[in-house]
Amino acid sequence: MFAQTSSLGDGRIDNWIISSSVHVTVGVLVLVTMTLATVWVGRLAVAAKPLDRAGRILVSIAQLVLAVQVLIGIKLLDQGQGIVQLYIHYIGGLAPMAAFLVGGWWVRGDTPRSNRILAAMIALGWLSAAMAFTIGRAYANA
Repeated sequence: MFAQTSSLGDGRIDNWIISSSVHVTVGVLVLVTMTLATVWVGRLAVAAKPLDRAGRILVSIAQLVLAVQVLIGIKLLDQGQGIVQLYIHYIGGLAPMAAFLVGGWWVRGDTPRSNRILAAMIALGWLSAAMAFTIGRAYANA
């Protein structure tokens, strides 16, 4: 999974090489957690209910996994991997983060209307993550 490139053991991040398979695995986790959050928040939005505790937890987990994925992706780009997919990763990979930022800044989910907007933002983020994963896998397999 991780390999150190020097025997100095100084712990600098430049000395660590991350396998692209880690990025794919975390990408699957991103899709799973974002799907769960999208379905849960969407179900509440359709029922005209505010965001509940389970929804907040699912959204938080999806945000955390997505943040880890973004950091792994940045490290892989730093290693020179995925240059062909650079724009797909920046646009498709960071758009879900933007959706969560918009949702976090302007939408609390404490009213049915606010929750509908949050559900739309999370769904938009899910679509972007699914697009980035699908296109990224198509290039990685080529």
